[in-house]
Amino acid sequence: MTPRRSPARAVGYKIFYRLPLGVRRQLVRLAVPKYIVGAVTLVHDAEAAAPGRILLLRQPSNRGWTLPAGLLQRREEPLVGAARELHEETGIKLPLTEFRPALPNAVVHLKGWVDMVFEVHVPASTTELVVDGAEVLEAAWHPLDELPRLSTATARLLANYRIGPLAGTDPAGTPPPAS
Repeated sequence: MTPRRSPARAVGYKIFYRLPLGVRRQLVRLAVPKYIVGAVTLVHDAEAAAPGRILLLRQPSNRGWTLPAGLLQRREEPLVGAARELHEETGIKLPLTEFRPALPNAVVHLKGWVDMVFEVHVPASTTELVVDGAEVLEAAWHPLDELPRLSTATARLLANYRIGPLAGTDPAGTPPPAS
């Protein structure tokens, strides 16, 4: 296979790769999109019969129920951030080995943020939920076929996993074309 080359592009890359590494990194940072990265945990009730139950949170800043989630701290691994946020918001403390990457694991949102999504399964009957009453007002288990009103971001995120009111739509909430 013979690559097609633009002479201007070839000159541009030649100049770029002669620049010091620090300068190249700064140029790349200026040119590529910037994202805020968060970690989300989809907590399944390990004891629930089909279709299952998930843990949702009611927070003062939202007009609907949400998932345990938060922004990553500087240089924090997504898995560690997901475990930290789950513990901070619900009181559930699990070893990192209990977390599995959801498929898809990274969800890119239109407004410039990326969520790294993980799943865990815990027995609801023996899992004590502890909320602080400030960041999280309430944590409760909800059947997948009877979800409460979700925040828009949560409904869109769950659509990626065929859960909730937007299941069967694309992540932006648009129904698929009729076939």
